[in-house]
Amino acid sequence: METKEMTVDTLNDLVLINNDRIEGYDRALKELTEDNADLRPLFTKYIEQSHQCKMELGTEVQALGEEMEAGTTNSGKLYRAWMDVKAVFTGHDRKAVLENCEAGEDAAQKAYKGALNEEGLPTFLREVITRQKDMLRTAHDEVKSLRDMA
Repeated sequence: METKEMTVDTLNDLVLINNDRIEGYDRALKELTEDNADLRPLFTKYIEQSHQCKMELGTEVQALGEEMEAGTTNSGKLYRAWMDVKAVFTGHDRKAVLENCEAGEDAAQKAYKGALNEEGLPTFLREVITRQKDMLRTAHDEVKSLRDMA
C-alpha cells in the first residue's frame, strides 16, 4: 500500500476509535444513576478528550488531501467493546460500568499500539499518536483505579 494511503487509513482508524470512545462515554452518561453521578465529570472529560484527539487526527488527514472519517467502527474490528456498553449498563452497577469503560480503553490502547506499529508513518505523526496514546493510557488507568475501588 502506498505510504500516503496507509497513513490516511491509520489516522482515520484512530478517528473512528475516538468516535467510538465518544459514543461509549455518551451512552455511559445516559445510563448513570444518581448514585454514580460522581462519574459524570470524568466521562464528560473523556468525551472532550476524544473530540480533541479526533480533530487533531482529522486535521492531519485533511492536510494529506483526504476526508476525515465521520462514523464509528460498527464492524467492531478495533473497538467492539463500546458497542456492548448499553447492555452492561442496564443493571446500573458501578463496577460493571467501570469494567466496560476499562474494556473500551483497552481497545483504544490496542488500536493506538497497532497504529504505532505501522511502518512508513512520518515521525511527526508518530509523535502525535504516541502523545495521544499516553493521554488515553492515563484515562485507562483512572478508570481502572475507580473500578478497583468499586
